[in-house]
Amino acid sequence: MIFKRHPLRKLAAIYAGGIVGALLRVGLAQAFPHAADAWPWPTLAVNLIGAFLIGYFFASFRDHAPDQLHHPFFATGICGTLTTFSTMQLELFNMVDAGETGLAAAYLAVTLAAGYLVVKLGIAAESSTLAARS
Repeated sequence: MIFKRHPLRKLAAIYAGGIVGALLRVGLAQAFPHAADAWPWPTLAVNLIGAFLIGYFFASFRDHAPDQLHHPFFATGICGTLTTFSTMQLELFNMVDAGETGLAAAYLAVTLAAGYLVVKLGIAAESSTLAARS
């Protein structure tokens, strides 16, 4: 049944994009490890980069036919594996568990507020790119 809803080409695009996003995320996490009492810059960075990209891709692909492979590759594949809600939740748990409640609250607030703003920036960036091409 899944193959009727998602042709193999789309699944392959998601898979290929997922490899790219996952490698980027793991590479950043390994390059910049952090303790429970420190700001988790790698996770914040990948989540904000992914939020910007999903805004850009959303604006870029909204006028394309749904059967194209751009959206599954970039939005679902790359952004889906680059960003990480579950890691953020574990980091919040570890911060609170280490007695760093203020740090956890600040991290959560910054992640949500900045994430929303960079989605809007991604949409605006694509719109200005589109206007420049016209």
